[in-house]
Amino acid sequence: MDTLKEMKVLVAKLNEASKAYYQEDREIMSNYDYDELYDQLVAMEEETGIVLSHSPTSKVGYTLLSNLPKEKHKIPMLSLDKTKDILALKEWIKDKKGIMSWKLDGLTIVLTYKHGELVKAVTRGNGEIGEVITNNAKVFKNIPLRIAYDGEMIVRGEAVIKYSDFKVINDQIVDKDKYKNPRNLCSGTVRQLNNEITAKRNVHYFAFAVVEAEQMDFDDSKIKALQWLESLGFDTVDYQIVNQENIGSVVEDFENRIKDNDFGSDGLVVTYDSITYSRSVGQTSKFPRHSIAYKWSDEIKATKLIEIEWSASRTGAINPIAIFEPIELEGTTVKRASLHNVSILESLELISGDTIEVYKANMIIPQVAKNLTKLEYDHQEDEDRHVHIPEACPVCGGETDVKQVNDVKVLYCLNLDCQAKKLKSFTHFVGRDAMNIEGLSESTLQKFIEQGFIKTFADIYRIEQHKEAIIAMEGLGEKSYVNLIDSIEKSKHVALPNFIYALGILNVGLSNAKLLCKHYRYDFDAILCATEEELMTIEGYGGVIAKALVHYFGNETNRQIIDDLLHYIVFQQMEVGSANLVLEGKTFVITGSLERHDNRKALKERIEHLGGKVTSSVTSKTDYLINNNTESTSSKNKKAKELDVPIINEEAFLELIEGQ
Repeated sequence: MDTLKEMKVLVAKLNEASKAYYQEDREIMSNYDYDELYDQLVAMEEETGIVLSHSPTSKVGYTLLSNLPKEKHKIPMLSLDKTKDILALKEWIKDKKGIMSWKLDGLTIVLTYKHGELVKAVTRGNGEIGEVITNNAKVFKNIPLRIAYDGEMIVRGEAVIKYSDFKVINDQIVDKDKYKNPRNLCSGTVRQLNNEITAKRNVHYFAFAVVEAEQMDFDDSKIKALQWLESLGFDTVDYQIVNQENIGSVVEDFENRIKDNDFGSDGLVVTYDSITYSRSVGQTSKFPRHSIAYKWSDEIKATKLIEIEWSASRTGAINPIAIFEPIELEGTTVKRASLHNVSILESLELISGDTIEVYKANMIIPQVAKNLTKLEYDHQEDEDRHVHIPEACPVCGGETDVKQVNDVKVLYCLNLDCQAKKLKSFTHFVGRDAMNIEGLSESTLQKFIEQGFIKTFADIYRIEQHKEAIIAMEGLGEKSYVNLIDSIEKSKHVALPNFIYALGILNVGLSNAKLLCKHYRYDFDAILCATEEELMTIEGYGGVIAKALVHYFGNETNRQIIDDLLHYIVFQQMEVGSANLVLEGKTFVITGSLERHDNRKALKERIEHLGGKVTSSVTSKTDYLINNNTESTSSKNKKAKELDVPIINEEAFLELIEGQ
């Protein structure tokens, strides 16, 4: 009975993790932890002979939640059985010829071509039913829209966003909204309804299988099918031919190359080359027998935790980093691993001197797997074992506070003048929604700061004084310098809301800056002199924002920064009239996932730009609840129905503003 109870707990944990990963594009446990719990559940099921309903070992995926069109796959897409044992691979392949390729960490997409044209693209979804994302697929970076083949063809492949592109995109996003990994970013990107957003995110597609191709004969070889796809203009997943003799060395070759990959991979896939034999072996209720996944056997080593280092950002978030005695992992020396937030630190109960296990997620990113010392104390009391959270910022000594952000605890420095925020402040200042200065990446800014070229925002506009030194810097040169100067010149003409947002005032986002400017009819002098009482009269403003603005503009140092900038900045003329405020007087609440807007923030800003107001809860004063799942039984939907508040999706919202 104890084992059965434990199985029920494991099923609940694994399903919760899968739901978060596949439906909500977030991770609540690492791949390492998931695989460990999954293998534990499999062992218990084999031991007891019991498989519980909803067990992740007997079902595939989850029901989709978005309102994208759904379509049933012509041939269901089962998940693959997996192993971490080379001997198991040799036993599986026997005397057959096989193909080994990367198991890409992205989103599987099925493409259909008819008469040479791409006519349909569908996500894997739950394996039986996927979401139609044809418009998005057409703007992937490397998908052929037309091919030299007139019959109907169905091809499967993986959509991925490369690490290099992921870093560029994530660097432009504020800390709390950053994506955890390229897979999460890719998942949200390919399911956008606005394919302009998809086009900007450099999604690549790697084909890995021909499902159907009318009247094509590949001589019973999947390798020849892949070569045919390459001749049609497809990029195919990197693969090698394997057999029982060489399969171990080929795995080793892939492992040696993963550190140089610009895309995520959580293992390898091996499939029989023979199409006929693959069809003959059939499938289980969950897995096809023609292919198997090889999961990386994570190299895990124990080491001693030296200390927890705390690193501050522009927003004031102070993130914990585990510093441990150096160890060799996957060919490199590792001595630190990000713990991301206070919640993870507390769950591991890390204390200096503990023995911990460390591995590299996907053989790249260092992660703390377990706290071995904590496990020793799980069955005994020890009053001295408590996780230390700094009460003072490690950089400025200012007061700190732990806040709840998106279901996790995050430590913040409350000192607005903390020097640790300097680099991040410059990065924010030059960002796209701020001064929009291209060519000033965080690494370039770091170089300029270290060289003493920039100490204040206005120093960016005096950067020509250091022309020769900049041109001589590694990674720059004259062309980069000319482009940078051109971008700086363009930034001198800026809209007032973007300028105010660029200053990095706490709690003042771009939407709040727009409301502020609109209220004061774009009179910056009036804004500088505003009182808390006046600011509190702005629709949507509260005491927190009002105090932040008055504190910032009342600070003499900040006023000097602004005065210095105004020697170079010219504000764009803005229309002050209200003819376009079609939502004036309307109050909205937003809930659920979005499809036509990047995120809730983008939709909120659009509503506010049109004169509307966005609140967090449904009340009798709410005019509309925006939820793409209008039939949801969520608390907000129930409340809206009780109060007769219309529930509309994004399509209806767009019709609303276009019809005003």
